[in-house]
Amino acid sequence: MNTPDSIDPYKYTSGMTRRESLKWLGVLAAGSAVSLNSGCSKVISDSVTSAGHWPDIDIKPVTARGYGTDPNLIMPPESPWPLTLSETQLSLVAVLADFIVPREGQNPSASQVQVPSVIDEWVSAPYDGQQKDRVTILHALAWIDDEATLRYKNPFLKLSKVQQIAIMDNIAYFNEQTPAQFQRIGKAFLRFKNLVLGAYFCTPEGCKDIGYLGNVPIAGDYPGPTIEAKAHLDGVLAELGLSEYAYAD
Repeated sequence: MNTPDSIDPYKYTSGMTRRESLKWLGVLAAGSAVSLNSGCSKVISDSVTSAGHWPDIDIKPVTARGYGTDPNLIMPPESPWPLTLSETQLSLVAVLADFIVPREGQNPSASQVQVPSVIDEWVSAPYDGQQKDRVTILHALAWIDDEATLRYKNPFLKLSKVQQIAIMDNIAYFNEQTPAQFQRIGKAFLRFKNLVLGAYFCTPEGCKDIGYLGNVPIAGDYPGPTIEAKAHLDGVLAELGLSEYAYAD
C-alpha cells in the first residue's frame, strides 16, 4: 500500500474474521514473536534514556476472561474478549506496518494480508504478555501522532509520505547510535516491528516470500540442512552462548 501525499487520512478495513484473527494469534504466540530478532542482531540494553517527549495516556487494562488452559485455537469458539483498537489506531497500525513490509512485486504488503487485524487481536487479548505489549504499542502509536503534530501540525495519518518517512527514519533503526530523544520510542517501535514481521511471516504469503515449504514429502533420503543453514545456526547459538548444546555431525 502506498500512502497518498494528501491530507485525507487512510482508513484500514479488516477483511479478516475473528475466527481467522484468533487462529493467527495462536500461531503468532506459538512462533514466539517476542524473540523474533534475538540471535539476528544485538540492540542496546533495557536501560534506555527518558529524554524527549513521551505521551501521558490512560490505558485501560483488558479485564475480559481468556480461554483458560489448552484452548483449541485452530478452530476457536466465539472470542470472549472484544477488540480494542479504535478505527484511527488500526489505520495507523496499517500504515506503519506497510512501512515495515511494503508491497514488492507480487509479494503483498502487511496490510494486504490483514496483519493489522492480528495486531489488534494481540493487544486486545487478556494475557500478561499481550497486555505488556498493549501498553508498549499504544504508547508508541500515541508518540508517533504527538511527534507528527509537533513537527507538522497534523496527526501522522494526515501527513505526506515524505513527512511520514522523515519520522520513521528517526525511530525505525534502534541501535547503539540512536539519539537519546528517540531511544524510548525506538525500543517500543522495535517491539511493534517484531510483531508485524512475526504476523506477516505466519501467513501463507509470508511463508512463500521467504521460500518456506512447510511439511512436504521428500523423495529419497532426507538431505538435511544446508551448509549455509548450519553456519547460520552455529552463529546464532554462539551469540546466545548456547554453542555447547549444538548437535554435532
